[in-house]
Amino acid sequence: MKAILALEDGTIFEGKSFGAEGESLGEVVFNTSMTGYQEILTDPSYKNQIVAMTYPLIGNYGVNDEDFESQKPHLSGFVVLESSRIASNWRAQMTLDQFLKKYNVVGIEGIDTRALTLHIRNTGAMKGIISTSDFNVKNLIKKANDYEGLVGIDLVKEVTCKKTYEWNTEGKYKVVLIDCGAKHNIMRELAKRGCKVTVVPAKTTSDDILAMEPDGIMLSNGPGDPAAVTYVIETVRHLIGKTPIFGICLGHQMLGQALGGKTYKLKFGHRGANHPVKNLQTEKVEITCQNHGFCVDIDSLNQEEVELTHVNLNDHTSEGLRHKKYPVFSVQHHPESSAGPHDSRYLFDQFIELMEQHA
Repeated sequence: MKAILALEDGTIFEGKSFGAEGESLGEVVFNTSMTGYQEILTDPSYKNQIVAMTYPLIGNYGVNDEDFESQKPHLSGFVVLESSRIASNWRAQMTLDQFLKKYNVVGIEGIDTRALTLHIRNTGAMKGIISTSDFNVKNLIKKANDYEGLVGIDLVKEVTCKKTYEWNTEGKYKVVLIDCGAKHNIMRELAKRGCKVTVVPAKTTSDDILAMEPDGIMLSNGPGDPAAVTYVIETVRHLIGKTPIFGICLGHQMLGQALGGKTYKLKFGHRGANHPVKNLQTEKVEITCQNHGFCVDIDSLNQEEVELTHVNLNDHTSEGLRHKKYPVFSVQHHPESSAGPHDSRYLFDQFIELMEQHA
């Protein structure tokens, strides 16, 4: 079946439908990972985004129940050059096409994903629509332009958990994780290090969190514009200095805002599993997993209180910060890094050390 991807600037890509049929709107972005498509599909940070994979063949090892990063896919649409019809892996339980159909995710294949990626790099991430039903180009372009986009929109409220729950029941350290769209591997990495993890909805107040007497607080990843999630920023502001805090991705951005800084939208964002980041404290370069479209403006923070700890070597944007007085730090990239690489997992160990020091 025919499918069309239309961008807000009038650029059109014609291909074939796979996965669910219908129409889907979102911000069109690209991801440079060669593997890990299931983790990408189920990462809540991709809420309201149409994700294009730059690697040409996607789906060759299928999908299984163990590699989910949340309960279901959250992205709006999926774009590939070629979707593998064969799932060749002993863990596979269904094909990619079957998975997308099961969860009603619209996909398009057979388009020039290299041309799409270059267009986004040159012009920036933009609004778009995939359709398998309406092939009137003018209609599709208008729908894309009428879409509200991501800036100023609170998407956290759509992906956070509805009520508090225990990820695991035993552990030396009590960690409260504020769920803004958390990937499961964050909880797994904490549990592996002896943490008893309690996951709370994003609108949980600082008083309620402190009443749980945590040894540390984790600020999770999540979708959209951090500046729109004012209630979490306010909560974090009241938690600073009370207990160790570790922020990841959106959690990093909201911590930056809580510390008085500003965030801004990147031209096309960082999404993939091969982004080089320099640790300014060790001078080592780490290959990292990333998924973000917004960034902390490190110059907007008080340099006497906050220091830059990591920098992206592709565009020199901020990738990490640390408070000079309080046990508070965060990174823009994903140290839980499912499905890899694992260069930055030492950051969880640093969080454990902070909790030990401030027990």
